[in-house]
Amino acid sequence: MIQTGDAAIYEPQDAYERLSSPEVITIDGDMELSLRPKELKDYIGQEKVKENLAVYIEAARRRGEPLDHVLLYGPPGLGKTTLSGIIAHEMGVNLRVTSGPAIEKPGDLAALLTNLGRGDVLFVDEIHRLSRAVEEILYPAMEDRVLDIMIGKGPSARSIRVDLQPFTLVGATTRAGQLTPPLRDRFGIVQRLELYTPEQLCDIIRRSAMILDIPCEADGAMELAKRSRGTPRIANRLLRRVRDFADVMGKGVIDEQTTKLALERLEIDALGLDKLDRRMLDMMIRGYHGGPVGLETLASAIGEEAVTLEDVCEPYLMQLGMLARTPRGRCATGLAYAHLGYPVQEEQIRPKQFSLTDMLEES
Repeated sequence: MIQTGDAAIYEPQDAYERLSSPEVITIDGDMELSLRPKELKDYIGQEKVKENLAVYIEAARRRGEPLDHVLLYGPPGLGKTTLSGIIAHEMGVNLRVTSGPAIEKPGDLAALLTNLGRGDVLFVDEIHRLSRAVEEILYPAMEDRVLDIMIGKGPSARSIRVDLQPFTLVGATTRAGQLTPPLRDRFGIVQRLELYTPEQLCDIIRRSAMILDIPCEADGAMELAKRSRGTPRIANRLLRRVRDFADVMGKGVIDEQTTKLALERLEIDALGLDKLDRRMLDMMIRGYHGGPVGLETLASAIGEEAVTLEDVCEPYLMQLGMLARTPRGRCATGLAYAHLGYPVQEEQIRPKQFSLTDMLEES
């Protein structure tokens, strides 16, 4: 874990480290911290979220009150942590950063909450991974700004109520459906972050290139944006790798030609699919006639963990329309056949139909 003030950031050691992964990986280092905007006006994309947050923040400042608790959800790498820092900056308060897995015991949460100043922002990443015991402590803290602490055990145990300073909890999650209803209902502001368009990513890449002092042309930034899977974190990571190729094999400038060369060497194609994505689709088409095939079977066939395919590959392939999840397993669509250069058959153009009997048998 990495200490940040009085809190801690959980850093997974077993993450699947690949360049097109939206999760934070080792090679990111401190790059993200230097590239994150500090003010709402510098934040690119997520226009509806920005407009709403600007209203909520201004209203809270005019009333002299802390901002209501905020829940940010959506795919990883879209800027939830960045927004928490912007909220703290715009409100003029301190930011404490931690994560659900890092808060193992109720005492850990109690230590964080009692050290918060008036109006401070507590950011909890992956908040859906909080344990039930920790959640129970969080409920009165969010609602009544009090902390109930049990002292002693057995018949002599007694409860002490500690008043807390008014604070703002900003929770971030990639799986909003896994939040318990009591916790979700205590957030007054709920915002979903969407994937970025290539044009928005192009602006982000050019801004990052300027901060990192990397010469970058508009066509090179757009080519990089198209292959970044709609995720700023991936775009910034690929920017650094393309810069290496530009310095060694090019003229030191990121242009369209250099970008295409670099990403071909990195095995990232025109749609942002990497080697693992293509291996998964290729096995479904060649080994199982396009499916349906079970996730565990598919994972064993290509030698990968099932959770890696489900969390890392499937979301983007489904967004592109190349993968379908059916009651009987995963199926490759006609778009996947065409992208990999296989002839598209009639049964791949039309979605597979399953009867109620098939669905009951599968369940």
